[in-house]
Amino acid sequence: MPVGGLLPLFSSPAGGGLGGGLGGGGGSRKVSGPAALRLTEKFVLLLVFSAFITLCFGAIFFLPDSSKLLSGVLFHSSPALQPASDHKSGPGARAEDAAEGRARRREEGAPGDPEAALEDNLARIRENHERALREAKETLQKLPEEIQRDILLEKKKVAQDQLRDKAPFRGLPPVDFVPPIGVESREPADAAIREKRAKIKEMMKHAWNNYKGYAWGLNELKPISKGGHSSSLFGNIKGATIVDALDTLFIMEMKNEFEEAKSWVEENLDFNVNAEISVFEVNIRFVGGLLSAYYLSGEEIFRKKAVELGVKLLPAFHTPSGIPWALLNMKSGIGRNWPWASGGSSILAEFGTLHLEFMHLSHLSGNPIFAEKVMNIRTVLNKLEKPQGLYPNYLNPSSGQWGQHHVSVGGLGDSFYEYLLKAWLMSDKTDLEAKKMYFDAVQAIETHLIRKSSSGLTYIAEWKGGLLEHKMGHLTCFAGGMFALGADGAPEGMAQHYLELGAEIARTCHESYNRTFMKLGPEAFRFDGGVEAIATRQNEKYYILRPEVMETYMYMWRLTHDPKYRKWAWEAVEALENHCRVNGGYSGLRDVYLLHESYDDVQQSFFLAETLKYLYLIFSDDDLLPLEHWIFNSEAHLLPILPKEKKEVEIREE
Repeated sequence: MPVGGLLPLFSSPAGGGLGGGLGGGGGSRKVSGPAALRLTEKFVLLLVFSAFITLCFGAIFFLPDSSKLLSGVLFHSSPALQPASDHKSGPGARAEDAAEGRARRREEGAPGDPEAALEDNLARIRENHERALREAKETLQKLPEEIQRDILLEKKKVAQDQLRDKAPFRGLPPVDFVPPIGVESREPADAAIREKRAKIKEMMKHAWNNYKGYAWGLNELKPISKGGHSSSLFGNIKGATIVDALDTLFIMEMKNEFEEAKSWVEENLDFNVNAEISVFEVNIRFVGGLLSAYYLSGEEIFRKKAVELGVKLLPAFHTPSGIPWALLNMKSGIGRNWPWASGGSSILAEFGTLHLEFMHLSHLSGNPIFAEKVMNIRTVLNKLEKPQGLYPNYLNPSSGQWGQHHVSVGGLGDSFYEYLLKAWLMSDKTDLEAKKMYFDAVQAIETHLIRKSSSGLTYIAEWKGGLLEHKMGHLTCFAGGMFALGADGAPEGMAQHYLELGAEIARTCHESYNRTFMKLGPEAFRFDGGVEAIATRQNEKYYILRPEVMETYMYMWRLTHDPKYRKWAWEAVEALENHCRVNGGYSGLRDVYLLHESYDDVQQSFFLAETLKYLYLIFSDDDLLPLEHWIFNSEAHLLPILPKEKKEVEIREE
């Protein structure tokens, strides 16, 4: 309806408007001419104009990937995506906020060319729009009865899953604990190596004692302000550092500290909380930590708590496709995804990093439901077409289709690939499906993502709808160890190639450390504009005690015994002592290129679970946690290989 058609509703025939109606006569409102608008007419026009603007901006905000569209289209820049308001980690936030756990796996990069970014955004919008139209067209072509039947079947499937998951868990079967292999290590014969290993154990004691003194029972320590730090990733669950540190305490033979931690778990670890948690983070840290503590010590409380928590996580899988939600309310069982994740998608590195723990939950509980849930994820993935053989980072749990085509071996994708390889190894190399998926993915990664810089540094770029962003994250540095670990099972003639590829990635990541003032690596580093292995953006210059480079050094040392890996690891130890150690523990740094430390005041739980554990193993003999018997989950928690002849728990005769 034209605007003019609305105006008579708000005016009198005499032109007096509301004033004429109330006061009589010709009214007192001044006019400058016959075309002048009355106040009410201006108000109506303002409303119409506001509605139009709201409609335009609303369309942008509700399109998939809207935050990047706004930054790329409206402001000609692409800042990193921000997570939900209560989840402040990731590039773009200050270092303290970025330390809110490891959702940096979900960090987003930003194209360097604004015009390319704009074109990329518009292409994605067109792609998403066309896909939605295709899906709508397919639905409309169905008969009404078929649509109704599909809806009813889907509802029935979800209801059956919910009933099954809520069925009372009939307790755990009694099991015969099998003593673990290689959990006690002799002192290294070399005195210098022995001294260095002892130093790393002292670092663990410093981190643990300060956590115990200032933040006991809370999730993490603030070593500068000497208090507790609790990330929203864990909801109201407490004790992340305690559970994360259990296996490190055990293998370092810190027996009193391990018993203290066990007592806290027994008396205080509670999962009956009314709060939303990250399924991924709770799985790798809490489920993984508890499973590892059980397999090392045989203490039944750890098995009981691990399975109890696993049951609590099952409602996350209540989606039409069975791809789990990223976030779950532990009390209501209601799940959702990160609002910034490509139109409500689940994230590859999150739903792809459940397999190892859930297979062991079925193994220890005798209940196949955990294994069934993660095997269904494989089924969904294997039905999908992979663009150029690559796995996009986003998958819609409702439609079971890919979100935007962003591929990364760093944040958002990393541990999915790691878990494919380790699923095969953990199965005693019987899970041939996982092996094929891993090597097919690695082949595509080599073809489309791995590049060499002008000076010969090998790096892994990110792929965005066919365009490469020449950025490599600290998280991506784990891949050197992964390539080397998988070399033994590589296709014929490729084993040496993958070992060398692992060594090249290790060298690149060492360079990212060596080119900073602090000699600790930035969150991300770039290979463009004449820059190599250096962070060029302020929001990529922080270091939060990350373990991925130490992880690759550990695998490369174990598999090659090249002394440079011990040398590089010791350089990192010295840097941690010089720049991250404070009276109250260890703190992350806001900028590794500064001459003076600027602390983020968070001692991450994964510093005790991963960074110190990997360093300790580098300076230990190979008979401590031999790789042929143990798998490390994404949080460096230990899971034994499941022998071919023993796929279920040994249940004692009553």
